[in-house]
Amino acid sequence: MLMLRSIRKMSHQCSIEAFNKVINTTEEKLKILRQNIAIAKQDVTISLAKSMESRLEGENIELQKQVAGLKRKLCEAEVANGTKQISITSPVNQPQTVIEKVEKVKDVLVKNKSKEVKEKKKNNPKVKPEQNSEVTVSKLDFRVGKIVSVQHHPDADSLYLEQIDVGEDKTRTVVTGVVKHIPIHEMENRSVVVMCNLKPAKMRGILSQAMVMCANTTEKVEIIDPPKDAVPGDKVSFEGYDGEPDSMLNPKKKVFEKIQPDLNTDNNCVACYRGVPFTIKGKGVCKVKTMKNSSIK
Repeated sequence: MLMLRSIRKMSHQCSIEAFNKVINTTEEKLKILRQNIAIAKQDVTISLAKSMESRLEGENIELQKQVAGLKRKLCEAEVANGTKQISITSPVNQPQTVIEKVEKVKDVLVKNKSKEVKEKKKNNPKVKPEQNSEVTVSKLDFRVGKIVSVQHHPDADSLYLEQIDVGEDKTRTVVTGVVKHIPIHEMENRSVVVMCNLKPAKMRGILSQAMVMCANTTEKVEIIDPPKDAVPGDKVSFEGYDGEPDSMLNPKKKVFEKIQPDLNTDNNCVACYRGVPFTIKGKGVCKVKTMKNSSIK
């Protein structure tokens, strides 16, 4: 009886140990299974990431192609509208770059423009010097005048006050600063060359309406004499510089100041503009007595 109880007890203990062993084995298997599941998850994540990365790379390449196409169209449009393109050297050798295409378009536009310019030149003959935008002596109204009266300026010892006939209904009042160089008796009834389209300006309180033209240096002044047969109102002309003078010069444009450096006497004392004589048509040229190669103003 006692032995039977011992056997039963031993059998019960063996069963517990076996059961515990099964549990431990099962737990080990579960642990390994969990590890395998974790590894499998990582593999799946990596695989999905690689798949997504590959898809994104493909999309990126397509987008780059689209951007390059849009840039090319933009450059071509800008060149067509005259916008200058600046090429940037790329370290990567490309068989057909956007810059090369742009340069081709520019070459075509330049050739077309050159053709247009040549056609315009053929259709439009060259204009004469007096017809272009250059400021020339044709802008100045030079006339023959005659001093009908002269006196000293009441408020300036160095100035003469004259009344000059320039072929108009009334004489013009003119103030001239030649007292130190020309005596008053040489001024009386003298024929002179007068510039008539200067804007009238006050000189020591008296409005001067024209300017008597003279050859001058810092030490000497001589009045320009018209030809003997000239009469008040005769126009001074310059060969090759035809055109009507301005009715009145705009002081802000400084027309006379631009022309004056080209007004000089030549080796024969003839008054000239760029070597072209002051001429009264049919009557002769205008001269000074002795002053050669001198400035006129």
